[in-house]
Amino acid sequence: MAVVVVPAAVAAVVVLLSVSASPPAAAQPWQYCGSSARYSPNSTYQVNLEAVSAALPRNASSSPALFATAAAGGDDRVFALTLCRGDADASGCLDCVVDAFRHARGSCPLDKEVAVLYDACFLYFSGQDFLATTTNVGQISLYNTPQNASADPRADALFTARVRALLNGTARWAAYGSTRRFATARIWNGSVAAPVPTMYALAQCTPDLSPADCWGCLEDLVGKAPLASGTIGARTAGVRCSYRYENYAFFRGVPMLNMGTPPPPPPSTQPTAGRRSGKRKKQWIVYIIVPIVGIFLCIFCFGWIRYLRKGRLKLQEQPMANLTRVDDVSSLWTIQDTDSEFTMFDFRQILESTDNFCNENKLGQGGFGAVYKGQLPNGLEIAVKRLASQSGQGSVEFKNEIHLIAKLQHTNLVRLLGCCVQGEELILIYEYMQNKSLDFFIFDLTRARLLTWAKRLNIIEGIAQGLLYLHKLSRLRIIHRDLKASNILLDSDMNPKISDFGLAKVFSSNAIQGNTNRVVGTYGYMAPEYASDGVFSVKTDVFSFGVLLLEIISGKRNAGFHQQGDFFNLLGYAWKLWKEGRWFELLDKSLADHHDQDQALEILKCINIALMCVQENGADRPTMSDVVAMLSMETMSSLPCPKQPAYFNLSSADGELSTTAPSSVNVVSVCISEGR
Repeated sequence: MAVVVVPAAVAAVVVLLSVSASPPAAAQPWQYCGSSARYSPNSTYQVNLEAVSAALPRNASSSPALFATAAAGGDDRVFALTLCRGDADASGCLDCVVDAFRHARGSCPLDKEVAVLYDACFLYFSGQDFLATTTNVGQISLYNTPQNASADPRADALFTARVRALLNGTARWAAYGSTRRFATARIWNGSVAAPVPTMYALAQCTPDLSPADCWGCLEDLVGKAPLASGTIGARTAGVRCSYRYENYAFFRGVPMLNMGTPPPPPPSTQPTAGRRSGKRKKQWIVYIIVPIVGIFLCIFCFGWIRYLRKGRLKLQEQPMANLTRVDDVSSLWTIQDTDSEFTMFDFRQILESTDNFCNENKLGQGGFGAVYKGQLPNGLEIAVKRLASQSGQGSVEFKNEIHLIAKLQHTNLVRLLGCCVQGEELILIYEYMQNKSLDFFIFDLTRARLLTWAKRLNIIEGIAQGLLYLHKLSRLRIIHRDLKASNILLDSDMNPKISDFGLAKVFSSNAIQGNTNRVVGTYGYMAPEYASDGVFSVKTDVFSFGVLLLEIISGKRNAGFHQQGDFFNLLGYAWKLWKEGRWFELLDKSLADHHDQDQALEILKCINIALMCVQENGADRPTMSDVVAMLSMETMSSLPCPKQPAYFNLSSADGELSTTAPSSVNVVSVCISEGR
């Protein structure tokens, strides 16, 4: 074993180990003793160091991230940092850090600067304040070299490329895929011939680093890593980040990231018969059994393929993300690079924050999954949306939310804090809204009284501003397609925030409308041209806004509307009252009892706008720019008169729902089948 001290701004020690292909025997710990500064026995520095060595192990082992720093003393101060490996447990971390301090005192007596590396932890202390920077000082590097290295340059190049891909993927996942800044990975050798084996890697940063700083630290280390086939394993550990790769699994549990192609299963061997009669008997069995089994397999395969095509196959749960999922999520790394507030959360942290998704923390159930309340270790309350694994649309919604809402910033849009991906788990993390959603208030007789007209008008104007931003003012032109009361969240001040972008569509700046073969949305809020023909545009959202506006004013649901005379929906009922001048009968009881003349004019104006938004022909409906302008008008004199709304002709015939317009029948049937 040779030890080489590298004289540089970053203190480091390099240890070269000659090993066989099997896992090497433990030779830990390894240490770096800085000889440039020393302290005297019984000095202030020694007293401070003893205080740090007593506190730091407990602080690290009690931390969720198994990480701690310390600075002790006014004079001759001691600065220290320790980080246990991400797969360690608390007791193992405690013992490791205690042993590291003990080893430092024995191997580097009276040295002010010492680094100690165990498999399970890293310790560094110094008289210089390294904690104020992100510089990766105190590096210790270990290289495993085989006794018989390959001399084939092609194999060497292939080995180098695969290990580099493994380390880069692991480093990326540690920086952007985990809040603990820790990742493990494996790259299968698959069909690649020896001497390129299946390789394993680990990367870790201190959890107080930002994703960008963590990636920068690891990128620097990986760029200097020995990747030739003459080195079958290597690691470098410093105070801020570390990596390791080997040709054997050296970490606990299954890898968090799988790359490459798994090797094919070994071929099955069939025993040979010793006697000719036995061989004939087996041949006879084969002649009879094989055709039967073949027919059965054909039938089974035919049914299985149909089963798959219908999208009802539930994927087997995977312990961690595979390469396909990593490719899907890799684009999130760029989002997190450009948006420091977007985080890829660790699944264990989500479990802890929601108390294992307990029912007491469940806020609601949507078409694509349940939403839970959670709390992060820093006290921040979050809303956790766990997409249902059996939902074929769940993965699409997940990607939609990530790529749309993560790029949007507006006071009336819910803020996406990050996401979590592990195996079949697809989880979205949002800011928590204390007052739940709009439907929680307007459709409840008691809670509706809390919504004065001033608060309702503020909610209406906020929703309009949010839609205007989506349609015109954001860098993307977005059609929400699922605007409804349950997708309007309310913060502590009852300000509205539009949520749930799983069904949203992005438009080019020149596009006027789009078309889809799959009509998705919610019954009662769909524009007729979208429900019957799949045609959507900004006017589709305008229609939904009009329905929502009438629901806010009346406190009644359009979907599931209780029959009022001959009308089965809120639109027809509101239109009849409007035409007859009895609009005040539409008001929610809490509004009807408490409004003055000025508020009455505002309410009347909003009903007018709502009826304009739900007109049958999309061309007659206003844009959201028009709606925002009309809401700000002080008088109604310049407001156009609305035309008959969509679905107006729904009426009762012998107790069944019928219509005088054939298109309306199609609309109702489509809405019911595609609603969620």
